[in-house]
Amino acid sequence: MAANFSSVPNLDYTLLSSPSTRPQFIAQLRHALINIGFLYLSNPPVAPEDIQGVIDYAPKLFTIPQEEKDRIVMANSPHFLGYNRLGAEFTRGKTDQREQFDFATEYRNTWQPGSPEYLKLWGEAQWPKEDTMPGFRATMLRYLKQVEALSYEFINLLAEAFGLPPDALDQFYDRHGSMQHRAKVVKYPALDILDSNQGVGPHYDAGFLTFLLQASNHPGLQVQNLSGQWIDVPPIPGTFVVNIGKALETVTQGLARATSHQVLSPAPGSTPRYSIPFFQNIRQDVKLGDIVLEFPPEVLKLRDERGTTGATESVNFTEYDRLPAGQVNLIGRVKSHPDVGQRHYPDLFKQIFPKGLPAQASAY
Repeated sequence: MAANFSSVPNLDYTLLSSPSTRPQFIAQLRHALINIGFLYLSNPPVAPEDIQGVIDYAPKLFTIPQEEKDRIVMANSPHFLGYNRLGAEFTRGKTDQREQFDFATEYRNTWQPGSPEYLKLWGEAQWPKEDTMPGFRATMLRYLKQVEALSYEFINLLAEAFGLPPDALDQFYDRHGSMQHRAKVVKYPALDILDSNQGVGPHYDAGFLTFLLQASNHPGLQVQNLSGQWIDVPPIPGTFVVNIGKALETVTQGLARATSHQVLSPAPGSTPRYSIPFFQNIRQDVKLGDIVLEFPPEVLKLRDERGTTGATESVNFTEYDRLPAGQVNLIGRVKSHPDVGQRHYPDLFKQIFPKGLPAQASAY
């Protein structure tokens, strides 16, 4: 029988500031990584005024004129960055009831014909005009830079929790300006007439780590425990929700656990839910199946004691063991956004959708 969980633990980042309490944090982190795959992180090292800034901007972003949204629509971008109208994305064959903007850390794309096509995935974001959203771009970029730094720090903590050398996971990154990490600002409206309450359907995240800022006081995020039950992860002020991506699960031989999760739409008549996830990427050219990490026996024993997990409702990103990480991500993006794939990646689009643009699509 697999170990199970009925709630997500809350880890206090300030425990790391003292040699006497640091081991407590590392032990809690190890447990969360192996047995749950999700955690709250309280008191994160990100300026509170920038956290509050992006929270304040989130609802305003969706009030900009429709013509400005259309100017930066995702279909214009080979990098899958920009605006998506309500119902434009699909998960497990069903429409996600969310409106969203995809942004990213700063990056200049230098792809040339003949290079792997997945190298086009990273590039310049599309931003609202400054006179439409004064100060938003600067605030968002400042926030993303801090979360990026936190994500690298967290990878070092993860190595420590797993008994690995401090630099064991550095091979998955290039920290000298050639990495790009993604983010979204998402609105989940409360719709009166719905075919389903799927804000976003059951899925895994792609890369190593996700840092989610729940930007309004709405429930909706749920994670699937080891026996398949859905567990609520309600907003807690002053925290990020951190979760493990499928790439990290793959490279740690299942030691770190990617956990299936979903978001339910707000109840009819309520205000919208807003969230701001940050997705930490890894090097696009790395093949996880070629890399073997050596874990201490006592750590591997903890994975074995967890037991096997029950069936989940998420099956996406299963190609990490055999394809470059960038290609895995590109496949997922084309499946989620076939209109973007058709315009910018026509050959891959035809492989995935031989009958043309689908009425429904699904990355998962």
